[in-house]
Amino acid sequence: MDTVNLADAKAHLSELVDRVEAGASIDITRRGKPVAHLTAVTKPRKPVDAGMLRSLTATMPPQAQDAGDLVRSMRDGDRY
Repeated sequence: MDTVNLADAKAHLSELVDRVEAGASIDITRRGKPVAHLTAVTKPRKPVDAGMLRSLTATMPPQAQDAGDLVRSMRDGDRY
């Protein structure tokens, strides 16, 4: 956790917000005493509609090769 005084926080607010979005938490102090705590807002996860997911995957054509072979061919193609 980082600590920043109020004057620096005012001068560099955009940078602090970027750091918080990246996962940091920051305490803001006034005259050496903590007065605020910056943390990222937790975004609620949207629930998955299982019926819609089933209908989507039912309309997809079956794959000709299995996933392991597909990944190997993509990996080997990028290597050379």
